[in-house]
Amino acid sequence: MTGENEKTTHFGFREVAEGEKAGMVHGVFSRVASKYDLMNDLMSGGVHRLWKDAMMDWLAPRPGQRLLDVAGGTGDVSFRFLKRAPGASAVVCDMTESMLIEGRKRADAGNLADRLGWVVGDAMALPFEDNSFDVYTISFGIRNVTRIQDALNEAYRVLRPGGRLMVLEFSQIPNDLMQKVYDLYSFNVIPVMGQIVAGDRDSYQYLVESIRKFPDQETFATMIRKAGFGQVKYRNLTMGVAALHSGWKI
Repeated sequence: MTGENEKTTHFGFREVAEGEKAGMVHGVFSRVASKYDLMNDLMSGGVHRLWKDAMMDWLAPRPGQRLLDVAGGTGDVSFRFLKRAPGASAVVCDMTESMLIEGRKRADAGNLADRLGWVVGDAMALPFEDNSFDVYTISFGIRNVTRIQDALNEAYRVLRPGGRLMVLEFSQIPNDLMQKVYDLYSFNVIPVMGQIVAGDRDSYQYLVESIRKFPDQETFATMIRKAGFGQVKYRNLTMGVAALHSGWKI
């Protein structure tokens, strides 16, 4: 129960005190870390890999760039970035250390160890100096942040002038009928799958609910502009099940 003057936010469909959400999200990802990559493949039928490839195609990594991959978890996006950009480097930043530990176990992590760092940190208060990175990415993570606008403001702060933000996140399907079909799948299949594969129904119930609470494409684009970014654009993926948002620190 929250006090009368305490700010609240959503944790899935529940209203909780702002100060409680980060710990609750940390608990979710700590519990699912060991099965996170497998569940991503099962839930999306492997399509999340195509979305991340589409992200890299639009991002077009260049040699020598420095990437900050926030909520980078087990390193999927950073690995793709480094393989496309010779001489580039990346830092994976995540609030959940157990996710980073799983990432370090992957074969790609060993092959790219000299170009890749792993840091525990909060998207709303990044432990990096101003103007430190050429590229900032966050994939399926920003909807879990307590104050999304604060995270976008931090992205702007740590990027160098001319730097680029790119966000990959679940979004809203413009077609109402297709959205209803997707909701039926999400609410009836994914939590059950989470129970069977990860032994954790509640965490995947939260993840499904958090998708429905995330702003639609236009609203989120407005938030990116509010943080100071220019040339803000987005592209829908798989009819809007996910979306890519891009912005530049001009």
